Amino acid sequence: MVAIELGTRLRHVTWAAFAVVALLLLPPRAAQAAEDPGVPVPPNQLITDTGEGEVSAADRDFANKVRLAGLWEMPAGQMAQEKSDDPRIKSIGKEIAAQHTVLDQMVRTAAKKLDLDLPDKPNADQQGWLGEMRAAEGKEFDQIFVDRLRAAHGKIFPAIATIRASTRNDTIRKLAQRTNQFVATHLTLLESSTLVDFDELPTAPPPAAATASAKDTTAVLSANQTATGQQSSQVTTPVVAIVVVAAFGVAFLVTRKMWPSNSRRRRRYY
Repeated sequence: MVAIELGTRLRHVTWAAFAVVALLLLPPRAAQAAEDPGVPVPPNQLITDTGEGEVSAADRDFANKVRLAGLWEMPAGQMAQEKSDDPRIKSIGKEIAAQHTVLDQMVRTAAKKLDLDLPDKPNADQQGWLGEMRAAEGKEFDQIFVDRLRAAHGKIFPAIATIRASTRNDTIRKLAQRTNQFVATHLTLLESSTLVDFDELPTAPPPAAATASAKDTTAVLSANQTATGQQSSQVTTPVVAIVVVAAFGVAFLVTRKMWPSNSRRRRRYY
């Protein structure tokens, strides 16, 4: 009985020692992650929408583009449901039309809050694309639908990022965030049709050549980061060893205190 009781206590103390070591060695970010509240993805609730902040000409143009996108993509999505023979295209059209209905309400609400004028009909290019779709049937329609919408979403995608990063107005900022989410979803939906010819998409411009000073700065930063990392590892290794030894030392001392002496064992069994 004594041996069983001591074995149980020893296992408990050993596990406690391991737990202490694990907590001490846990990176600060990992330890904080369990305490931080869950951040919604995407975190739209963290952006205010008070209308505060200057509205630039670029902000006004962005709101117009969001409105124009809805004015032609909602009827395009409706046509996809009516004219396509492909269930996948029908589903994509239905989802894009429904999401643009929501986005269109958002931009109209933002425009009312900020006193912005919005267009009420598609522009000439968009009307031409809708005309192409009306004149097409079957697989020809499917290809035109995917090509036109994928190209349009690809053009507006970088513009959304620019406004999201630069606007001073919180209502436009939130609209840009939401628009970005919708457009990214639409790109993925359209590409899921397998009709997108990625080789025909416009290529990104080449990155600007780095200046000599920028290269030198990068080299210095890299050297500093390397040195800092080496120092951190040199300091961390002895600290880890000390922590491990201390934890098991505490476990040993606690175990010794719980171990019955010979006199106590004699009193128990004689």
